[in-house]
Amino acid sequence: MSPLACRQCSNTDGPFTRDGLCENCEDGAPGWRDGLPADDYHADRTTISSSGLRALLPPGCPAQFQYDREHPAAPKREFDYGHAAHREILGDGPEIDVLDFDNYLTKNAKEARDEARAMGAVPLLRREYQQIEAMVAAIRQHPIAGPMFAPGTGIAERSMYWTDRATGVRCRIRPDWLRPREENGRLIVVDLKTARAVDPAALQRAVYEHGYHAQAAFYLAGVKALGLHGDQEPAFIFAFQAKTAPYLIHLVELDFPALALGAARNERALRIYADCERTGVWHGFNDRITYLPLPPYGERRDHEEYA
Repeated sequence: MSPLACRQCSNTDGPFTRDGLCENCEDGAPGWRDGLPADDYHADRTTISSSGLRALLPPGCPAQFQYDREHPAAPKREFDYGHAAHREILGDGPEIDVLDFDNYLTKNAKEARDEARAMGAVPLLRREYQQIEAMVAAIRQHPIAGPMFAPGTGIAERSMYWTDRATGVRCRIRPDWLRPREENGRLIVVDLKTARAVDPAALQRAVYEHGYHAQAAFYLAGVKALGLHGDQEPAFIFAFQAKTAPYLIHLVELDFPALALGAARNERALRIYADCERTGVWHGFNDRITYLPLPPYGERRDHEEYA
């Protein structure tokens, strides 16, 4: 039976291939798919995401990436806050199941938590949900973040696909929030993240260590490949929010050198991914013995400690 719509761009005009793609997507043309569940998006093995590209580079490696892709980890409780915040702020994502327990030490609490996860919901203790409500209130009251995330002003969790011209690799992104261009305005891609600290120094470290500059560059490449930006360069905004009261918010747009460095990392990762896909070899760190010195700060720290 022929599909009702292309599984990538939601085009309803056939013909469709056996893989459920329309002719444009089969040819590698860019497109998007509305209403695709997050689990289906993350389970895609025919395309590469920003997190996948970052996992291919140090401190990761192709062998670890391939193993993790074939053996997805179980949901982690520390991610529940982020999922719940996305649901309440963006209006999209898994349902929240608020559980009337103080903790998960009892059998009944554990069973309720596991049942919620089995149903695809995010389990939260009552006090945890109250914290999410406070975080959402802080967002709504922020002079910039509040209007930026106002219901009806953007598109949440749209899955987008395109083909990288240099490598032929099929790519995907799923922006948290997409603010369409207003007249003579820029397209704005917004990524909502929770963090322990949102001061500038902490965010500088987090952006570099987690490769968020590569994420921003990859998402900008995606929306430009789809032609959504018009005549102006699109913007990528991180909305960082602290996990502790008063749930401070820090909006960040990375500078050009950071985005250029991120784009260069993406290019290296795309070449690695294309080569691994072509050869079927997902290599580890090194097949030889590594001659390993101490880190650059080691000698200085020893001198300071024993001076």
